[in-house]
Amino acid sequence: MTYRVNKRKIVNDPVYGFISIPGDLIYDLIEHPWFQRLRHIRQLGLTSLVYPGATHSRFQHCLGALHLTETAIKTLKSKGVEISEEEEEATLVAILLHDIGHGPFSHALEKSIIEGISHEDISLMLINSLNKEFKNRLGLAVDIFTGSYRRKFLHELVTSQIDMDRLDYLRRDCFYTGVIEGSVGSDRIIRMLNVVDDSLCVDEKGIYSLEKFLIARRLMYWQVYMHKTVLSSESLLVNVLRRAKELARNNTDLYATPALSFFLFNHLTKADIKGEGDFSPEHIAFNFTRLDDSDFFVSIKYWSDHSDKVLSELSGRLVRRDLLAVELQNNPFPEERIEKLKDDTVRLLGVSPEQSEYFVYSNAISNLTYSPEAPEVKILLKNGRTASISEVSDLFNHRIMSERNTKFFLCYPKECR
Repeated sequence: MTYRVNKRKIVNDPVYGFISIPGDLIYDLIEHPWFQRLRHIRQLGLTSLVYPGATHSRFQHCLGALHLTETAIKTLKSKGVEISEEEEEATLVAILLHDIGHGPFSHALEKSIIEGISHEDISLMLINSLNKEFKNRLGLAVDIFTGSYRRKFLHELVTSQIDMDRLDYLRRDCFYTGVIEGSVGSDRIIRMLNVVDDSLCVDEKGIYSLEKFLIARRLMYWQVYMHKTVLSSESLLVNVLRRAKELARNNTDLYATPALSFFLFNHLTKADIKGEGDFSPEHIAFNFTRLDDSDFFVSIKYWSDHSDKVLSELSGRLVRRDLLAVELQNNPFPEERIEKLKDDTVRLLGVSPEQSEYFVYSNAISNLTYSPEAPEVKILLKNGRTASISEVSDLFNHRIMSERNTKFFLCYPKECR
């Protein structure tokens, strides 16, 4: 006996209410183990150490972005933009899988698990593998994802300055953190979308909603994404991984789950991702798609009792939420103060001068709300002409939104205060 599976499911999303799965291919991709893994990848890394409600997952975000993209396509069609069924399905696949390459704790460990490799690089590698598995049914989705398809506005729905990815994560992160300043009217912005000269634009009457979106993005970056305690916890996590890799490559006995062990004991580069190194993309995909937050949680608990003082100290602080002190300011910190803190760390923690760099470090962070280098957001005026948002929005007269804002942070053990 064969059983028919109902693939037109409805999901009750806490942000948007009931959303539907728009097709059989989308359903099959959602059910795939590689996508299901995203249930165990936190959207905001260790931000829950500051905002306890921020435990939502990449899985939820991808479903939300899928829903917004489907709504956007319906809006564009209602305004006379011709989009074929194949193009619609491929765009939905591209947005659904746009974050499938995220590793544990999302951006917190990006470029650290595989040095210098972004989640976009891994996403493309995994989408290409899925395309083979699904007998080339994702070919058009790959072209839209990479921006090589001739109709550029479809790529802009997936990644641009007003893409569906940003519209969902701002609204969703605002919901789960409780930071109301990040609230955006995504419905209003989507209803105002249009296409002119093969590029996304926003109807003139939607400009105030668009301005609010840009302001919300700026506020969320400093209040949530770059909160100084988030910086402290996530940089501590990066140093835990760095120390574990150093020990693993010196053949030190080190507990880790099988998937994590692969990335600890092997030095992977971009050449491997491209199939030009010692490891094939298939081998990397096999291990990466078995890696999630739980691999690190379990391993770090073990490492807090490790014989290596640096690894056990770093891991223990993360487990206990005994984070490093952190300061944030507009100018670089004096080298004399950094060296003094390192000396104090050597004395108080009993580590070597070289090892003190795991506990005392300074770096810069920056936030660019609106990138002037990227294609500008176009506003469709009532007279049918288009103009860039910088021409018609008062917000850009003072260059507040399009200037890079850089701050410097310093982390050190609280015992050194």
